[in-house]
Order: sequence, then C-alpha cells, then structure tokens
Amino acid sequence: MKQHYALHCGISTLLFCIALSLTAQKKNESFQLHIYKTTNAIKIDGVIDSSEWAGTEDATDFFMMLPMDTSRAKAFTHVRMAYDDVNIYLVAECLKPTTGPYYVESLRRDFAFVKNDNFLVFMDPFDDKTNGFAFGTNAAGAQWDGMMYEGGKVDLNWDNKWISAVKNYPMKWILEMAIPFTTIRFKKGIDKWGINFSRLDLTTAE
Repeated sequence: MKQHYALHCGISTLLFCIALSLTAQKKNESFQLHIYKTTNAIKIDGVIDSSEWAGTEDATDFFMMLPMDTSRAKAFTHVRMAYDDVNIYLVAECLKPTTGPYYVESLRRDFAFVKNDNFLVFMDPFDDKTNGFAFGTNAAGAQWDGMMYEGGKVDLNWDNKWISAVKNYPMKWILEMAIPFTTIRFKKGIDKWGINFSRLDLTTAE
C-alpha cells in the first residue's frame, strides 16, 4: 500500500506541511499533513513516547495498491513526522491484521523489497517529481536507502548516514528514524517537498 504526498516545508520556520499528490497536476494537494518543529528530544528506539510525539499529526487511512487499487488498506499504518534543527524524524506504526510472525528474508542492507515486510519513505526535496532520496527498513530493522532519479527509479548503491530502530509487538511493529539534513540535498527557497509512503505487508499480500 502506498500514499503519495508533497511536503510543504521551510526549515527555518516552525511548520512542515505534507499534501497528497498523485499526479503532476497535484489533484489531491488538498490532503495535507502539517509537520511541526519539535522542542522535545526524540529518542530513536522504536517506542512511541507520547511526550516525544506530542502535537504531531497522524497520517493514516492509506490506499491499497496491490493486489487491487480500489479500496483502503486492511493493514493499518500510522505515520507521524517532526523535525528540529538537525534531523527530520519519522515514526511508522505498522499494525498487523492477523496474528503470527512478520516475514523477513534478509538482514542485509538494501534487502529485496518484495520478500520482506517493510516500510519506506520517498522524499523529493526539490519538488520536481524527478529526484530525491529513499529510506526505510524491514520489520527486523535492516535499513534500505537509495537515491531517486527519473521520477521513480532508486539507485541502491547510494548509502548514507541516518538512524533507525524497529521494535516488534504482538500485533504491530514500529519503525522510528532520524534523517540528518546533512545527509540529503534540498533546494533552497522552496516551501514544498514531495513525500511518498509505502508499506508492504506479506500476510495480506498488500
């Protein structure tokens, strides 16, 4: 399942804003997730602490893309984001619709997408719908990152420094990440970035 966003941002301001964007014309730009600067220290440990994420908005109710694209996802996902002077922060709460273990094929970096339960975020900090960066993990915590080009391709030979942690619970797994601004490049003078959230749940084949 996947949700496509465009991130309105100003690193020197107190507000990020993410707006849904499915096409170049951004017909769904009215869907927005506002992202605020945090004054609390966010510990990257896979635990959603209420004080750390207080005041953040919840992105949820995602669309299923496979095996069909006509309904909402059955495997619910909640995503929250924040930032400070150093990092962009993200927490993804990946609920499991059925009991049982998660599916992980590899603990190596840049694992095979289709063989692992995973959550990924794709960022377009140039707002050109062409270039950007991708980050994520599988349900066991293996990292996946790359540089985006030509609108949707990802070069997994690009590896950089960022922090993540995954914690598993009986009916969900949680990913937290901190991406330093120094790890990515972004276009100055714009107030909008592109964002795309993607989750694969193999128990439901979504």
